[in-house]
Amino acid sequence: MNFDDRKARLVLGLRRAGVTDRDVMAAMEALPREPFVPHALRASAYEDTALPIGHQQTLSQPSVVGLMTEALQIGARMKLLEVGTGSGYQTAVLAALCRRVYTIERHAELLAVAEARFAEMKLHNIVAKTGDGTLGWPAQAPFERIIVTAAAADVPPVLADQLSDGGAMVVPIGIDDALQTILRVRRDGDAFETEELSDVRFVPLIPEEAGQSVA
Repeated sequence: MNFDDRKARLVLGLRRAGVTDRDVMAAMEALPREPFVPHALRASAYEDTALPIGHQQTLSQPSVVGLMTEALQIGARMKLLEVGTGSGYQTAVLAALCRRVYTIERHAELLAVAEARFAEMKLHNIVAKTGDGTLGWPAQAPFERIIVTAAAADVPPVLADQLSDGGAMVVPIGIDDALQTILRVRRDGDAFETEELSDVRFVPLIPEEAGQSVA
C-alpha cells in the first residue's frame, strides 16, 4: 500500500473520529504526514497513533490533531499561537487555515528540524522560536487562537491572558498517568469560560508553574 492509499484511509478514520470541518479535513488531506515522522517509523505515518520524535516528545495521533484543530474554529485572517512545535505537523495544519502561526518549542534540536521542513514545504506564514512556551509570546500578543500541545495541570493563566477578547484556547488538562481532557477556553473581557471536549494523552507542559488556574 502506498502513502496515497494510507492517507485516504486516514481521512476516512478522521471522519469516524468525529472530525467534520471541511477546511480542517482538506488541510490534513493535502498535507503529507510522512515528512514529519522519523524515517524508521514512516510505514506508520498514516496510522491513527502517536509516534515518538525524540527528546521524549511525540507526534500526536491524526485524530487528535484534527479534533483540536476543529475545536479552535479558525478563521483565515486569524493570528495563532502554538505552544509545542514538536515535529511541526500540527503547525503546518494550522498554517493552512490561518493568516500566521507563531510557534514555540523548548527543544532547539526539534525546532531546527521542524523549521527545515517548513522551508522545504514553502510554509512562509510560520514564525518559530525556541523558548519556554508557558510564557507565551508577549511581544506578539494578543492572539485570536492559542493551541497547547502538551498537558497542563490547569488552564495556564499567562497564556489565557494573551488571548484577544473573544479569543479561544484549546489545551489538554491533567498531568498524571491518566487520560487528560481537552478544554476549550473562551475569553469574554476579563472572564474565561471553559468547555470539556474529549479525552487524550499528551506529554506534560513544562514548567509546572504553567498549571496555575486562571480562576
